[in-house]
Amino acid sequence: MELVKSIYPENPAGRYKLLKQQMEVLLDGETDWVANLANAAALLNGALPNINWVGFYRLVNGELLLGPFQGKTACIHIPFGKGVCGTAAAKNKTQVVADVHRFEGHIACDSDSASELVIPLRIKDGVVGVLDIDSPVLKRFSDEDARALEEIAEMISGGCEWTKS
Repeated sequence: MELVKSIYPENPAGRYKLLKQQMEVLLDGETDWVANLANAAALLNGALPNINWVGFYRLVNGELLLGPFQGKTACIHIPFGKGVCGTAAAKNKTQVVADVHRFEGHIACDSDSASELVIPLRIKDGVVGVLDIDSPVLKRFSDEDARALEEIAEMISGGCEWTKS
């Protein structure tokens, strides 16, 4: 039984429309990547049903380094090209994985995760990190989820000053 009713519409189109509006407000006037990624992770965690982890990895010295997130503790370093996150970064392409246990080279940070969506964060055409979302539900992420979250990831990427540490 859900004690608090979600403000988000049940239909994905309505949910993502509201989520984009909220993300725009959160990013307005702030460029610090830590602040923006922390707020983005919290917003996505509250808005997306059936997920157990959402967060960011930044590309630092040729590997992905854990950034702000919501969920259980996570892998800190992910080699470029390894696992779902490293693959998304290396290919500069969104990865929608219906069953992570069937993804060769999957890095199991949380044994409860069953499916995963990873979206590259880009500046111009270069990858600066990834948005990683895990779910305990198989086949949780649809093409509609991927498209809408790619737009949100683009908003986040463009709203951050990545050169400041």
